[in-house]
Amino acid sequence: MRGFVIGLMALILSGCATVQKLDAASDVHALLISIRDGDRVSFDALVDERALKYELRARLVAEAGRDGRVPAVLAAVLAPSIAEVAGEALIRPEVFRAVAESYGYRRDMKIPGVIGISTLLQPLDPGRVCAVTRKGGPCQLIFTQGPDGRWRLSGFAGDLSLLRLKR
Repeated sequence: MRGFVIGLMALILSGCATVQKLDAASDVHALLISIRDGDRVSFDALVDERALKYELRARLVAEAGRDGRVPAVLAAVLAPSIAEVAGEALIRPEVFRAVAESYGYRRDMKIPGVIGISTLLQPLDPGRVCAVTRKGGPCQLIFTQGPDGRWRLSGFAGDLSLLRLKR
């Protein structure tokens, strides 16, 4: 009996994860379209700018601190200001185009549908999913569900070198 209850609970929880992935995939699809088309208005509506900027700043400051060419004290003083400016400059569709291309989404290609996108989303916890480039691959983009029910890009766990200002 205990095994049946555990199995039933696992099935119910996996169903919740699937619903969460499908729900998120719709907004991820819209974000990919906005990136492909360079649509800044739609892109901004699908990005949690405050959360993403905070996460990017923290990663840029950490990278500056690890860079042996920059003295630790100087990195600690200058990196937050540099990261603030970089965060402002990096959160735009044309910058995230390279990230989309690393997933295989080129400008001249049709964006996969919601079901296809949902297969590359991994639930992190309720209200958060991460997008991977391949099944079982590392997390690249983090999406968080807002109070309005929309899923927004809230974190970037990928290689920072993909975020370039010039194309």
